[in-house]
Amino acid sequence: MDKIVAFIVGGVAQIGYFGIIVLMALESSFFPFPSEVVIPPAGFLASQGEMNLLLVILCGILGSLIGAYLNYFIAYKYGRIFLLKYGKYLFIDEVKFRKIELFFNKHGEITTFIGRLLPGIRQYISFPAGLAKMNLFKFTLFTGLGAGIWIVILAYVGYFVGNNLELVKANIHKITLYLIPFIVILVVAYIFYNRRKRSI
Repeated sequence: MDKIVAFIVGGVAQIGYFGIIVLMALESSFFPFPSEVVIPPAGFLASQGEMNLLLVILCGILGSLIGAYLNYFIAYKYGRIFLLKYGKYLFIDEVKFRKIELFFNKHGEITTFIGRLLPGIRQYISFPAGLAKMNLFKFTLFTGLGAGIWIVILAYVGYFVGNNLELVKANIHKITLYLIPFIVILVVAYIFYNRRKRSI
């Protein structure tokens, strides 16, 4: 395990900031590449003075946006055609498709933001955003915010925990559990805000 960690840290040191952008773009697209093996080692290298923590975070966010744009524009251009033609095989007819589209048009911002914080969802939340043709500025803003929070967490875990892979995984798991009540509170606040807005 120590050899694997040393290899990852050494790899991140060699590829530098551009490599972080490329790897995070892969992680944010539909390729199964975990951000946990990119950002924490870079955070550790920042703690050793070999990288700049702010640049690590900014490169991570930029890479995440690039990968998210890839998914967004694929869905934007081809998603509607694909679902209307083959959706029946996925149990999605035109009525369900319209409901999904309507929901994302109304709640795309909060859905995109929260989706970027959830493991297993963050890579794919860009597809429904592109499918519903979500405003690109809003998509960029809320994707960047959600991805930014996650990357800051990963970077600081690596910075303070170091290159102990087991400790990194344990801390990320713990922080992910802490994010759940934060997300619940955010959703409740969002629902309350929308109801109050409609009643005015």
